[in-house]
Amino acid sequence: MNTSGVSAERWQALCDQLGLAASSGVRQRFPDLERAYSEPQRHYHTAQHIGECLALLDGVAPQLADAPLVELALWLHDVVYAPGAIDNEAASARLARAWLQEALPSGRLDRLTRWIEATRSHAPAPAEPDLQALLDIDLAILAAPVPRFAEYERQVRAEYAFVSEPVFAERRRAFLRELAARPRLYGHPAFEHLEAAARSNLQAQL
Repeated sequence: MNTSGVSAERWQALCDQLGLAASSGVRQRFPDLERAYSEPQRHYHTAQHIGECLALLDGVAPQLADAPLVELALWLHDVVYAPGAIDNEAASARLARAWLQEALPSGRLDRLTRWIEATRSHAPAPAEPDLQALLDIDLAILAAPVPRFAEYERQVRAEYAFVSEPVFAERRRAFLRELAARPRLYGHPAFEHLEAAARSNLQAQL
């Protein structure tokens, strides 16, 4: 599993960028993140996913107004994950708020938790380029090279091993069809180039 970029050093550097005081306790949360992203029910929503997201962020950070907050949202958007649950993002946002209540200004914290919750629906956010970049990064796996996309599909299946194959196949196709029906999968200019590869991967699955 590639977890490049997911390190205590990077987490500390992000805390520095955000100006988080040592007394807030946030700097000491990396072991909690490691444990969360190593939970046995996870196969796709792991440190591999976070590492891939951070690598994509690094390539576009200069184009963002608040790249550190986008990075924080990427670290925390899947920190709570139970396959099949409909409140993972809301629960992740609540945990983020609990961890950062005394560390971030209220306006910035509100924006962070709203962004985390937005990763559930991935509704377009043309008025908020930083949020749109976050959503595009989270969906960039759809445009991965064919071997990685195939691995992603296997990982998702493993997370839903408790679901029978016919039921899983039907629900998975419905989800992918919903994505394919969207006029655009990527809304930030930095990620428009991913559209063709993502469409090709989706079509191959459908």
